Amino acid sequence: MNHPAFASNHVAVVTGAASGIGLAAARRFAGLGMNVVLADLPGERLDKAAEETAAISPHGPSSVIAIAADVSSTDSLTALEAGAIARFGRVHVLMNNAGIQPGSSMFSAQDAWEKVFAVNLWGVINGSRIFAPAMIAHGQTGLIINTGSKQGITTPPGDPAYNVTKAGVKAFTEALQHELRNTPGCNITAHLLIPGFVYTGLTANGRTEKPAAAWTSQETVDFMMQSLKGGDFYILCPDNDVARPTDEKRILWAAGDIIENRPPLSRWHPDHADAFKAFLTKDRPKIR
Repeated sequence: MNHPAFASNHVAVVTGAASGIGLAAARRFAGLGMNVVLADLPGERLDKAAEETAAISPHGPSSVIAIAADVSSTDSLTALEAGAIARFGRVHVLMNNAGIQPGSSMFSAQDAWEKVFAVNLWGVINGSRIFAPAMIAHGQTGLIINTGSKQGITTPPGDPAYNVTKAGVKAFTEALQHELRNTPGCNITAHLLIPGFVYTGLTANGRTEKPAAAWTSQETVDFMMQSLKGGDFYILCPDNDVARPTDEKRILWAAGDIIENRPPLSRWHPDHADAFKAFLTKDRPKIR
């Protein structure tokens, strides 16, 4: 049994739905008999994704639509909500999944940083803020799922703009869930999807075949659905290379930089690299 928000004829809106995790989620929702709105930049990819998704729906093509949307624009997101409600009525599931990863360096061009922030962070913030009030008001069970990243938790060197936006998504989604659970009569909950290594257009980097270490988008959505059924807020996905115990230790070590007063990103610091390797081989310390 799935989470009750995924009931037949309920409505799901997915951003970044033309490919990858977003498309896999849209297809899963349609297969459950939901009415699905696929949102992405306009073009052949979005149209094809909607056709593929509609073919899966037991209710036929009328239950799936594509709406071109730019999540970096509040006007576009407002129009997306209006279009979804006009076609299907109240929204039960919002998946703020759109994201970009063009790569960044600390002193790279300002416009590159601003583009990543506009999509990855403001797209999630504005999408949640625009859709949530009506979702709360209709009184039915629903979900807001925001796609974060492990890079927003352990913040490895190499792509600071992406890391900062995903760290922001984590902090915002935590605050959103706190707000929702303290809102009288609210039946909407927020959840943070934290994918592992997933083979998508965002991560392909020129590869045409899925690396053995990576999960597929479908496997990630399978894990997400199972976690949502259990009520998890942090949906921390493993992959074929990194199991959950390793993720937990990496996250604990990152938090320990503050507690132990180590240099930031000490996992990659030459004076602490051996200690981190030793930490990985120990039993995970219990948290009290």
